[in-house]
Amino acid sequence: MAEQLNSPTDYIQGHLTHFARPLGGLEERVGTFWTIHWDTLITSIVLGVVTFGLMWLVTRRATAGVPGKRQAFVELVVGFVNDQVKSIYGGKSAWVAPIALTTFVFVLVLNSMDFLPVDITAKFTHLFAPHWRIVPTADVNTTFALALSVFFLMIAWAIKSKGFGGWIHELFCSPFGGNPLLWIFNFLFNMIEYISKPLSHSLRLFGNIYAGEIIFLLIGLLASVGLAGAFAAAFLNLGWAIFHILIVVLQAFIFMMLTVVYLSMAEEHH
Repeated sequence: MAEQLNSPTDYIQGHLTHFARPLGGLEERVGTFWTIHWDTLITSIVLGVVTFGLMWLVTRRATAGVPGKRQAFVELVVGFVNDQVKSIYGGKSAWVAPIALTTFVFVLVLNSMDFLPVDITAKFTHLFAPHWRIVPTADVNTTFALALSVFFLMIAWAIKSKGFGGWIHELFCSPFGGNPLLWIFNFLFNMIEYISKPLSHSLRLFGNIYAGEIIFLLIGLLASVGLAGAFAAAFLNLGWAIFHILIVVLQAFIFMMLTVVYLSMAEEHH
């Protein structure tokens, strides 16, 4: 990245640039809307396959006796998520706990990529790409995709619980009543609620992780001002990394809890 270290702005912009390529030739007709962030996509897929592959192997080799360290860790995570789901979700679906577990683990692993030193990882990623962002949840496309997945699950949950007719009836007759004069107000109120959920769900996660990434980059700039700056950067980087552990875990937990809350709310009858 020597060509990108001419100024602090170049340094930060270099690390915040995606390895993006347009899809097909569609950019000639629709602009850059269909540009794919291949770094985000590939990193997410690799992390998902490795993480859940390892969890699958651990569960397949689980024993009834004294568990090993890996089995104990997986059991701890599964038990923790199950306890949280039981405290919030009052429905009967057996899918909510697995969805919550998948959401929590996946978001946690994606967030944790923020702990990798960007300059060191860049030496590897630059072997096959000019730019490569290694934190998928610092890309708003990732957080919106996750939030929209939960959004469509929420609608499916509502239709499954109330029936399509019941769901439509609720959209137009709740919360202000079934008078035809109130249908438009009920519908607008419910649309605001529906739209706000994926927006807040995605932007909360994106904002926190993106801010953490920026702070790591700003601390890293201190290393360019000499030996004293390098020591200061190492000290501050360690301090921020310790604090950032809380943010990384907390944001994964909040994302998981909101997922459970939204699915639980979708089954409520008004």
